[in-house]
Formats: sequence, structure tokens, C-alpha cells
Amino acid sequence: MSANVIDGKAVAAEVKERVAEDVRRFSAERDGDVPGLATVLVGEDPASQIYIASKRRQTEEVGMRSFHHQLGEGTPTEEGLDVVRQLNDEDTVDGILVQLPLPDQVDQDEVISTISPAKDVDGLTAVSAGLLAQGRPGLVPCTPQGVIELLRHAGTEIEGAEAVILGRSILVGRPLSALLLGENATVTVCHSRTRELAAVCSRADILVAAVGSPRLVTAEMVKPGATVIDVGTNRTDDGLVGDVDFDPVSEIAGAITPVPGGVGPMTIAMLLANTVAAASRRPQ
Repeated sequence: MSANVIDGKAVAAEVKERVAEDVRRFSAERDGDVPGLATVLVGEDPASQIYIASKRRQTEEVGMRSFHHQLGEGTPTEEGLDVVRQLNDEDTVDGILVQLPLPDQVDQDEVISTISPAKDVDGLTAVSAGLLAQGRPGLVPCTPQGVIELLRHAGTEIEGAEAVILGRSILVGRPLSALLLGENATVTVCHSRTRELAAVCSRADILVAAVGSPRLVTAEMVKPGATVIDVGTNRTDDGLVGDVDFDPVSEIAGAITPVPGGVGPMTIAMLLANTVAAASRRPQ
């Protein structure tokens, strides 16, 4: 058996088309106004610069405004907080994204907690996390949202499924567990202290790997016919690889995401969707 390879680029393109239509509808209802996304980058990390440039380009492609604040490598915490507070008060900004990670001298938790929950399009504030944990409406982290979108696109039945997540980060593992619970899956979250990891994984109808360990998930860990979502991106001598040993696992799984071209494109697509959602809640 060879797994159905889930094309994240194609699914992301569909999401962006929906967002562009939402932007047009928003503009028609608001006398030509459009949603705005502000990005904040501290330092000159090349990978972060490329990622921010892609976010800004795609923001404009769907018809939204893009605002960018570039801060120096040595920026202190208070200066970063001042920028976030300014953006909180700016009516033309509906979403605020602070590119992570921040340099060591910047208190990342304090910067994130200062973002207005109404503009928290990364879904990382304590308010956003609390709303998600309680199953209440709010802004949800982009990558977990993208995973749910991919599962639906693949036709994977989530309700009643046994889902296993490798990784418990606030970016992916924890919020994804809440989303899957909200879809009535039975969820197990694994981590570095999990006993008999392979046995736990092999029970999963849905297996999500998000730990940053190259090819950690082998064919022996996968239930035949399972849907395998690979969130990992690891740079190795063989190039960019995921947390899943793709070739052998694809012979066992029913559906699988590649790296690159799987979950990655979905993150920005869901960021754009979050920005429109935030804008729609803005008083007219």
C-alpha cells in the first residue's frame, strides 16, 4: 500500500482563495476598508527575514494591508513592548505577529503577553490559550489549525479517532490536542518521558509528529492506514527532512504529509485567515 500524499501547497492555496473572498466581502461592507496585519522582527536572522517577507507578500496577495516593524539585534525588552503597545492602539492593525524566537535579551513571554488578545493572530497569549482550552471562540495558533484543515481535506474521520501527538509545545502540541478534543477525537500527547512510545504511536488512527527530531517516526510505529501529519522541519546533510521517515512510513500509512510542502504552507494560510477573523470582530 502506498499512502495518499497530502499536498499542503494546494490546500493552502484553497484557504487563501477563501481568505481573499472574505477580504473582498469585508471591504464591501466597510466602505473600502481592508484588514491589516503587522509583523515585528527583532534582529537580522536570515531565515526569519525570509519568513517575514513571505508573510508580508502573501498578506498583500489576498488584498490585506501589511505593516512591518524592523528592530535591531540589541533591542531591549521595553522597546519591543512599546512597539506592541503602539500596534495594539492602531485602528488599521487587526493582527500582530511577533516573529519568534526573539534574541536572548528580550523577554519573549512578556512581549507575547502584551499583545492584545483581539489581535493575537498567532494565538499565543494566555487569554487565547485559555479560550481554546475551554472550547470557546478565539484566535487559535496557526499550525494546529492548518493540521485540522489538512485532516479534513484528506477525508480523515476525526470524530471517534484515536489521535496521538508527539510533542507538547505551546505552538503545536498543546493547542492541537485541544482542537482534536473539540472534534471529538480521543487524544494522547507524548513527550520525552513517554514510556513505550512506539506502542503508543502504533495505536493511532491520526499520528502527528511535532518534536524536531529527524525521522523519529519509523514504519514500525505506524498503524496500517493511519493518517500521518509531519510538522517537523529538520536541516540535515540530506537536506530538509521531517520527523517522519517518509519513504517507509508512506508504504504503511493511508495518508501522509511531505516535508517540505505539507504543513509548512498551511501556517501562513491560517495566519491570513486569523487576521480576517480578527478584523471581522472589530467594531464598525
